Amino acid sequence: MAVTVYIPTSFRRATNNRAHIEVAATDVSRLLDQLEASYSGLKGLVRDEGGAVHHHVNIYVNSEAIESLQGLRTPLRDGDEVTIIPALAGGRARTPGAS
Repeated sequence: MAVTVYIPTSFRRATNNRAHIEVAATDVSRLLDQLEASYSGLKGLVRDEGGAVHHHVNIYVNSEAIESLQGLRTPLRDGDEVTIIPALAGGRARTPGAS
């Protein structure tokens, strides 16, 4: 069973600059286990030491957030697409009176 995982640009340094990775896994938790085993640089980027997904990272299965599914236990099927999206921050605060 193959699942395609989209790796965001900010995490690609940990995957030898690969944007898409094929993984065989039965659920999201096992998928992350396999990714971290194959690409040790991903450890700590997606999940904390306890295995929970960081609050600033969102994971989607076929464009649906895992929070609205079964979380890390969300089952995966052949052909599913998993997307990992870290929250973006930054920008400049607007100065009062500026246009």
